[in-house]
Order: sequence, then structure tokens, then C-alpha cells
Amino acid sequence: MNARAPLFAQRVVVGVGEIAVSNNPAVTLSTYALGSCLGIVAYDAQAVVGGILHFMLPDSKVAPDHALAQPAMFANTGIPLFFRSLRGLRADLARLRIFVTGGASVLTGPDAFKIGARNLLAAEALLAQEGFTFDQGATGGTINRTVHLDVGTGDLTLRTPTGEHAYSLLP
Repeated sequence: MNARAPLFAQRVVVGVGEIAVSNNPAVTLSTYALGSCLGIVAYDAQAVVGGILHFMLPDSKVAPDHALAQPAMFANTGIPLFFRSLRGLRADLARLRIFVTGGASVLTGPDAFKIGARNLLAAEALLAQEGFTFDQGATGGTINRTVHLDVGTGDLTLRTPTGEHAYSLLP
């Protein structure tokens, strides 16, 4: 057993078009099968607050009614909601460490829509508007990715079909 693992660990699964944030050190946030979707992971080590946004499309203009019902489905409505949710748990946006993953081209054959690449461009632009850059990430390519964030430690595990990679979101 991991010496740092809390006695009553809990996993929260973040589905497509969803956000989860937590300040509970016993929680692990997880999102699965990021293909063309993008996962944005944020962590404030001092406040012990973390979150994951799993968005599907870059812009809500394609389905404004759907964006009202499920804003996390789109980059332009999900990212601002994600930061508001983190602030609601007392995360200081100036201390956030950002990790971005997904944005792959997973279709067999020509990918005329290039959703993965468009998602990544939208995220970069929206994060820049908020004053953020991300110094860690795993994007593009043709593979899907799964990510797990341990809120208590800031440890991030990225799983792909080719293996597992560990990252730390500590400053």
C-alpha cells in the first residue's frame, strides 16, 4: 500500500462534456479515452485543489442550446466555467499548474474536420486569454489517453495504449 494513500480513497470519473473539481485529498479525479476531446487538468498545491475538464468541441456556436444545458462540452463555455469552479474551492488561479492532454486524430482515414487539432488551438487561445500557458502536456498524435489526478499529492498519471507516464503538478 502506498504510504501517502488516504485510508478512504475515492475516485471521481469525469465524463465527456463534464467538469469535476475537488479539495478533498482522498479523491482521485479520472477521465478516460481522450481521443480528439481535450482534457485540461489544473492543480493548486497550496490550496490542495484540483480539477479536470473534458471537453469535446472547440466552439459552442455549433449548438448554442446544447451549450446552455452542458457548457463543459465546449472549450469556449467550459474553460471559463472550469476556472470559476476552481475559484469556488479557493484555488488561486495564479498558482495553478496546467496539464493538457488529448487532441488526437483518432479517425481511420482522412480527418477533414480535424477536431483534435481545433480543440487544442481553442484551448491554447482561451488559456492565453486567461493568462495561462501550460508547461506540461501530451497532445496530438493518433492515440487515446486516460488521465488520473491525485488531489492530495498533485500526482498525475497518464495512460496510453503504449504505456503509463507519471507527472507532478507541484510547483
